Amino acid sequence: MSQPMRLYDLRVTVERIEGRSVCGMKVGDYFELTESSKLRIPDGQHFCIYALSSVLPLLAAKQRQLNANDWLETESLVACPDPEERLIMRIERIGTRTLNAEDLT
Repeated sequence: MSQPMRLYDLRVTVERIEGRSVCGMKVGDYFELTESSKLRIPDGQHFCIYALSSVLPLLAAKQRQLNANDWLETESLVACPDPEERLIMRIERIGTRTLNAEDLT
């Protein structure tokens, strides 16, 4: 029997665009990651797959409580890989959930 674990739900928001928005995203666009693995984008919006690819490797770590000295615990900004855009996103914790690992794997 698995023990319950606590995970954070996350929101990734476009905080600023220092270049030009080639992909059509704008400041305030976001997606949420909830219930461990459910990606939700608001109706009528999109999220560029290249911006998503830059933030995706960090999400599993940001869902967990990390050591206070870990850089991932204190850093929340991620840059899109497109140098023309210089799109900056913020990862925020927006809530917590208690889940069982055996329900997820």
